[in-house]
Amino acid sequence: MKYVAIVNPAAGGGRCGELAEGGLRRLGDMGLGIETLLTRGPGDATRFAREAHARGARDFIVVGGDGTNYEVINGLFPAALAGDDARVSLGFLPLGTGNSFLKDFSDRGADHAIEALADGRKRRCDVVRLEHDGGELYFINLFSFGFTADVASLANARFKKLGAAGYGLSVVLSLARLKPVEVRMRLDGGRWWEQSSDFVSINNSRYTGGEMLMAPYAETGDGLCDVVLVGDLGRAGVLAAFPKIFSGTHVHHRKITTCRAGQIDFDMPGPFDLMIDGEVVRAQPRRLEVLGGAFDVRA
Repeated sequence: MKYVAIVNPAAGGGRCGELAEGGLRRLGDMGLGIETLLTRGPGDATRFAREAHARGARDFIVVGGDGTNYEVINGLFPAALAGDDARVSLGFLPLGTGNSFLKDFSDRGADHAIEALADGRKRRCDVVRLEHDGGELYFINLFSFGFTADVASLANARFKKLGAAGYGLSVVLSLARLKPVEVRMRLDGGRWWEQSSDFVSINNSRYTGGEMLMAPYAETGDGLCDVVLVGDLGRAGVLAAFPKIFSGTHVHHRKITTCRAGQIDFDMPGPFDLMIDGEVVRAQPRRLEVLGGAFDVRA
């Protein structure tokens, strides 16, 4: 088989650029044919994936982190839904900062990813489509707004070079100016759900931010998203509940609601900050839909 490897050398604070060549060489030594494309800036991974798919490529390796995954997915979709017999597959060399998505499949990182590619393992995975005021986008990890998006926005804008320490600092600063959002959404065509909320996280996979088990019962191939709606806890309540995210026990809090849905409609004024697979997008969400088993994960 021949893979198109899309490499983001800047991922992981430059760590990816230092380690990617060795990982790809290991795959080549195992008999995989690899075409390597190096990104130079934002948007390149999306363009590379779109162009490679248009010329017939169907098997890809994302070399980077969750942000690189997000770009590649948005280069492959919606074209990958065209219905031809050749399904898209994605393998990963997780060399970014968080690498949250791949943790649903293994905690062994790059070693597991290389073994899975060499062995030809694959499993079906969902993609989530979000329709918003400016068009549509796709993701495989999670979609969140409120406090979590505020933290990601601040971390990306001011403290990205600090890594985990910058994220922690962003949590503290965002908590100081915490303000609940008024949520109005409808799950699977049911009644409109209205609630004041500190944040809402809609998850295709379990982890976010590397080690945070935001949706402990989510499954990447069940055709549903796991919704985690955190009510108005206040600063002290968020501060007390936040550490429990690392074990997934936060979902048992009496003011945190969880459920599952395949389609979610939103009726909220906007645009506002949305955190999508670790990236921050400013938009007004309208409808979210899970596309069950839309591609294969090499894991």
